[in-house]
Amino acid sequence: MILVTGGTGLVGAHLLYELVKNNQKVRAIYRNEEKLQTVKKVFSYFTEEATTLFNTIEWIKADILDIPILTEAFQDITHVYHCAALISFDPKEYHKLRKTNIEGTANIVNLCISNTIEKLCYVSSIATLGNHEDNSLIDEETFWNPEGENNVYGITKYGAEMEVWRGTQEGLDAVIVNPGIIIGAGFWESGSGLLFKKVHNKLRYYVTGTTGYVDVKDVVTIMLQLMQSNIVNQRFIIVAKNLSFKHFTEVAAKYLKVKAPQKRASSLMLEIAWRADWLKSFLTGSPRSLTKQNAITALSVTDYSNQKISEALDFHFTPIEKSIETVATLFLKEQ
Repeated sequence: MILVTGGTGLVGAHLLYELVKNNQKVRAIYRNEEKLQTVKKVFSYFTEEATTLFNTIEWIKADILDIPILTEAFQDITHVYHCAALISFDPKEYHKLRKTNIEGTANIVNLCISNTIEKLCYVSSIATLGNHEDNSLIDEETFWNPEGENNVYGITKYGAEMEVWRGTQEGLDAVIVNPGIIIGAGFWESGSGLLFKKVHNKLRYYVTGTTGYVDVKDVVTIMLQLMQSNIVNQRFIIVAKNLSFKHFTEVAAKYLKVKAPQKRASSLMLEIAWRADWLKSFLTGSPRSLTKQNAITALSVTDYSNQKISEALDFHFTPIEKSIETVATLFLKEQ
């Protein structure tokens, strides 16, 4: 049987669909019952048998910090996809991020070892990779600089990777995937879904930085292929194409049938904005929406190489403009 953590997230929901579609026995962890409906909605994008397929999943309400319940969830499991994570860039959330992303992953790794799990696939992020000063392509060997302007999410995901590598030293077979910004439908209040929502609501400003993007279906396909392969104890960047944030918003706006942002956000404007956001958060206790690290990223050129995964699996990525069109079309249908 296969265990999926984070089954109610973007990657987890699409992964679950592919698994049950192929008649795999699956157990999935969830924390919020309301999000189960979102998983059904994702299934409905691909089949008229969404409810039937959804009901083949053995759902268990659990937290990856709750070891007794996790221990039950691992009964009769042979393979684990660890997709669960807390996503936040707010420095105030640092200790909560550490608990979920690092301690939670350590729990998963320890249970994989004690249950002699055949293979673990951990979903990390390009946020754990270093940068080159000359803006050259970032690959799997790019050095992580602990002294750099790393955001709290990246720091804790890097710590989680260290737990996975520790597990491999104790006999666990594992693979790590490092996706870029994942383009997928169904989750409009977080991640790339929130970007589509903001563009649809006539986002006024664009930024000039670049980063890597990938279709959620490609992420899932690669995860499945890696788990079925003899590849172990390696990490892979999963990026279809590097785009400027400006280009992404222009393409999204085209398919959302709205006007693209016309005004460039300058570095001075972003510096003022993140300081104002800090002050607002300090005075009101509201969550941060723009941190110093986010502002730096918004103007940074960070381009990623997908050569390793392309050669390892002879993989051909979905054109990212096609992915944006598909997600924009689904977004409009739900408005």
